[in-house]
Order: sequence, then C-alpha cells, then structure tokens
Amino acid sequence: MGVTVGVVLHPRHRHVFAEGAAGIADLTLRWAEYTHDAGVPEAVAELLRDPLDGLLLGRLPYDACRHLLPDELPVTVLRPAPLALALAFSTAQAKHLSPPVSIDSFDHDAVAEVTAALNVKSAQVTALPYQPGQPASEVVDHHLRTVKRSGYVISARVEVANRLRGKLPVVQTRTIPSAVRAGLFDLRQRIRARRADEFRFAAGVFLVAEQSRDQDVDRARVGLMNLLVNTPEFADALIENRGRRGLLVLAHKALFDEVTHDWATVPVLDRAEEELGIRVAAGFGIGGSARTCVTLAERAAARAEAEGRPSGYLIEHSGVVVGPMGRDGRPAEFTVRDHGPRLERLARSVGLSPATLSRLVSVERRQQGRTLSPSELANALGITDPSGRRLLRKLLAGGLVEPDGSAQTHRKGRPSTLYRLRIETNLDT
Repeated sequence: MGVTVGVVLHPRHRHVFAEGAAGIADLTLRWAEYTHDAGVPEAVAELLRDPLDGLLLGRLPYDACRHLLPDELPVTVLRPAPLALALAFSTAQAKHLSPPVSIDSFDHDAVAEVTAALNVKSAQVTALPYQPGQPASEVVDHHLRTVKRSGYVISARVEVANRLRGKLPVVQTRTIPSAVRAGLFDLRQRIRARRADEFRFAAGVFLVAEQSRDQDVDRARVGLMNLLVNTPEFADALIENRGRRGLLVLAHKALFDEVTHDWATVPVLDRAEEELGIRVAAGFGIGGSARTCVTLAERAAARAEAEGRPSGYLIEHSGVVVGPMGRDGRPAEFTVRDHGPRLERLARSVGLSPATLSRLVSVERRQQGRTLSPSELANALGITDPSGRRLLRKLLAGGLVEPDGSAQTHRKGRPSTLYRLRIETNLDT
C-alpha cells in the first residue's frame, strides 16, 4: 500500500521537494502552496479535505496551521539545515557581500557551528532564531535596525526576503533536497511502522472469575459472549469459547488498542459486573504467532484474575507486562521480566535501575531501529514528559541513545529532537 504525504510549501521551493522525493518508492505527494504567510491555513484546510497518511512542512506553516491538524496525523517539521546557511554564506561571498550579517530563522547553535567553520567573527553576526507566531514585519524591522547602511541579510523566510529586496542586500536560503529526502524517509517509515503495528496479530482471553460454588459458570460465560458480540468495538473480532469459563478473542492489535483505550482500561469488564453481576478478568497477548499470542493472553488473564477485581493485563513476547488495567484509566505497573548481569552492570554505570533499563530494552525492541521523541519515550514508559527528558539526558551521557533528526509529534510546542536507542548494542560489547 502506497503512502500519501501532504507537503506545505512556497511555490518557489516545489522543485526542491520534488527532487528530494524522487526515487522514494510508493510515495505520493500532494501539494499545499502559499505565497504569503497568511495563506497557510486556507491552503492546508484544502489539503486536508482528502485523507492523508502524513504531513511534511516547515516550522512557520506548522505554527500557522497546527490547530487544523488531526491529532492522529503523523507530522514531520523541517528545520533550516546548517548546510543551507553555509551555502548562503557562499552565495554572499560570490556576490562580494561583506559583514555585518543579520540572520533569521536559524537556531543560535546552528549559526555558531557554521560561522566557526567558516571563520566568520561572531561579533559580525546577529542571529534572530525562529519564534512561533512572529510576523514577517517584525523580522524585517529587526534586519533594518541591525544592518542599517552596511552588511547584508540571510533569511530563510520568503516573505521577509521579498520585503527587504530593494532596501538591503538579501540572500535567501535554499531548501536542501537531502534534508527533504531525509524528512520524507523518516515520515514514510513512521507511517509504515504505525500501519504494521496496528495490524499485528493479537489475542484476548476473557475469563469468568470463580466466585462461589453456586455460580452458574456456563450461564455467565454465555452472557459474557453475548455482551462481547454486541459490543461495537468487537464487531471485526473472532470470538469463541475457551474452556468452561473463558472466551478467546482474536483480532488485530488496533482493535485491542481501541477497546482498552491504548492499554489503560477495559470498560467492558465494568459492564459485565454491572449488567451480568459477574467478575471478569481480561488477558491480552501480543507475539510473533497466533499460538504465542494466545499463550500470552492466557497467562495475562490468570494474572488479572489473581487481582480479585475486574482488571486486565497485557503481556508481550518481548517481555513487557502492562497492568492491572481497571477503572482509573491508567495501568499500575509497566515492567519487563528479563534482565541479566550485563544489564545490571550497564544500569549501574549510567545511574539507572535494572528495571528501568530493562523496560528501555523492550521499548528499543519494539521500535526496531525507529526513532522516537522524548514524549513518545515518556508515554512508552508511563512517565511524565519532564521525567522522560531527564532520562534521555542520562542515556545521552551514557552513550545509550543518539540524536537523529527532529519531528513535530504533538500539536503544541516546538519540534522535538528524535532519538534512537542503542542499549542492546552496548549490552553486546
């Protein structure tokens, strides 16, 4: 199945994005073009009228349209590449332009890196990093105040460059095809990974808990069967009896994601208690084969039954255990079962507990080499975003993670740096 990505851009850059996308298999681009910053929301609204698998755009158009974007839409936000700034300096030199120079949209770190490499004195450079919501008029005024009668401007904003022409020498930075290609590859990988994850095979076992000898277990199981069959979320699932007290549900993982609200709660258990007067334990299993999924689901159901209240557990083949899922909407535990002496030594060396590092190994296995943002790591571990960022700093210091690009994973806030976990590599050394 092909991937359709929307691209939001100024018409001047369209040929660069087309060049960057050339040769990427199964990729279709749909364009949303704007000539002025104020035209971004209208262009994106038109683009979103037809379904998209993902969206690629710069920081300015993202900030202008993020209120329009569906929460579930994968988005990659391109930042101006340091190479684009270096090329702009080269263009300025070819035009015999001399400092001072005023630069907009690039972060201080990128400006410092490029100017140091080109032996440009920092005193001759003024940087105005990108600020969400800052109108072009303010950026223009900044350049006019900074450069005045001598020097030139490097701008990554088309509208700013257009307004300054005739007033100051301006070098418009160019979008780099390699940066576009990297962004598209990453976005396509994330889209495919999400599809593959949603359609992984999974199993659920719903077990009528034994409460008394007078309980009519067969009647309770039949009632539970009718309850599941008549629950809309289970419409596409295969449901059959599993022993005297149980029901087996076979479906794609995406169905169980929905039924459990992303593994936080199992509302159908409360319905069984309220409508049928029975306590039900739910176990879910995700593995490499149908047999493995069912085996893990049965183990999870037995663990849920031991809770003594309606609850659910998830056990994955990688060792992840999530649960108990109950009424409060958040699992009380998230652990990984397997870790050995090497992992314990590595955990001590970076200042983490073996359990935390073991959970991170499981996350790394599930990512299968894919990058993730700090928020995605925090969600995977069931911790807060600040705790996730602190954890990443420890992992960076210990060489267990490496930065690899950036993306916008949430509708609010600035683009996040993406990271690739490297724990198992360190365990093997």
